[in-house]
Amino acid sequence: MKRTKMILLWILSLILVLLVVQNTAPVLAHFLWLKAEVPVILLLLLTAAGGFVSGILVALLIQSGAKQKPH
Repeated sequence: MKRTKMILLWILSLILVLLVVQNTAPVLAHFLWLKAEVPVILLLLLTAAGGFVSGILVALLIQSGAKQKPH
């Protein structure tokens, strides 16, 4: 089982490295009135991190709401 996890970790690491290497071209990103030229990989990572944080916050809000309601 430990060997399987290591192989999976190596494969995921390789995929991540390939993603970073292939997405270095800058793109123009617009947010409200701001404009910035950023690498595609940075935009992908920021979007993923924002989605991850949003998901955690929603889960925490749902969990705290369930604890407050009497059954």
